[in-house]
Amino acid sequence: MLWRNTSKMKMYQFALRTCSSNIITTNSSTAADTTGKENSYNYNSQFLSANDITISEMKKYASAYMGLDRGYKPLKEPRTHLLKLLPESQDELPVRKMCDSFSTAVIPLKDDKELQEKYVTVNGNVRLGRLMEDMDVFAVWVTYKHILNPRQKPEDYSPYVIVTLLIDRMSFTSFQPKSDANIHLSGHVSWVGKSSIEVMVWAEQYVHGTWEKITRALFLTAARNSNNDGPAVVNRLMPVSESEKKIFNGGENRRKNRILRQQASLLKVVPNSEEQQVIHDLFLKTVDKRDPTIHRRTLPPDSEWMDDHVYNSIVYGHPEERNMHDKIFGGFLMRNALELAWMSAGMYSKYRPELLHISDIHFQKPVNVGSVINMHAHVVYTERNYVQMAVFADVLDPVTSHNITTNSFQYTFENPVEVYRILPRSYSDAMLYIDGRRHFQKVMRLLPKSNL
Repeated sequence: MLWRNTSKMKMYQFALRTCSSNIITTNSSTAADTTGKENSYNYNSQFLSANDITISEMKKYASAYMGLDRGYKPLKEPRTHLLKLLPESQDELPVRKMCDSFSTAVIPLKDDKELQEKYVTVNGNVRLGRLMEDMDVFAVWVTYKHILNPRQKPEDYSPYVIVTLLIDRMSFTSFQPKSDANIHLSGHVSWVGKSSIEVMVWAEQYVHGTWEKITRALFLTAARNSNNDGPAVVNRLMPVSESEKKIFNGGENRRKNRILRQQASLLKVVPNSEEQQVIHDLFLKTVDKRDPTIHRRTLPPDSEWMDDHVYNSIVYGHPEERNMHDKIFGGFLMRNALELAWMSAGMYSKYRPELLHISDIHFQKPVNVGSVINMHAHVVYTERNYVQMAVFADVLDPVTSHNITTNSFQYTFENPVEVYRILPRSYSDAMLYIDGRRHFQKVMRLLPKSNL
């Protein structure tokens, strides 16, 4: 749900918090029906019941909840013995409500000077890439809080592995968060499939007596089994009010739209007639129509070739950047991709750009610790004072020089002045241009309605 009014959003969050404070002692009637246990069933979560904790505490609690020891080990300890705790179908699991997963957390920038150093930008604001890292951790936490598994006793470790599949969308307000004030995260599960879970996350900051909205994001996570080699079913979600039904239906519509976008991918179908005309018009702008050879390309005024604006960064996946499952943390990749995109958009526009929207961050493959990661940013579309950036993360094999693309990211930036028009020179660049145009138009359709 996109809130136009901050007070209404706070009222909604208060209602969720009130419900979530009772989740340890109260289960739905479905839970009693499906498990034969009373409502006093203790949902093993002295950890997951906590609210308003820090992200650092959240990481420690989540590791303890999964039974993971601190410290990196090249050989991972097996978790096969936990497979027996996983349900075989959703019918075994109690139905959950949105308020069951509602959680809050604090990023304590005001009092934690060491954390403040990691978050601060050169002008005293917040590094949004760092914020994305912590929001990713928070989304996983919310997912764990949604899961109520009768097979799992209080003393058992969680048999679930939760991974981030994608960020569907993430819109930013014009408010610039400050590096010396705490950031408040809140969120809940907003839609559930069989093993996939959508999590809605808000980030806000209390400044000068007012709650300022920073962003609202939609994460899609996936539940995996304890060996992380197959899906695991999770509890169904039951909306209980009209506003919750609207939120749930929005998640279902986004699922359907993702399928439609996959079916319309430029890797599967040709551009539509309008897009083909766009490509041809761009081509005609770069050739002399009096020259029958049509291969002499000329750059029009106030334009730039796309292949002249590709920016690269090589990152090494140290164990420090791993997640709980000994893969490179997705938030680390998001931070590096965002900061590369921001710098690249600034180099292109010659101004300091403002991040407007993030859409369709995909995690196609996990990235192993010790990987060499090549991130390359492309200016794929421009219009007026907007720059659309696409970033791809490739894992490099230094021996064979083989590349595997593991992640893709789309960012929309706004500049204070109009920027030069980007033009494709090759057919592959034309496809990047059309894909970037699609993302940009989607963002522009969302913005008039988007009040986070």
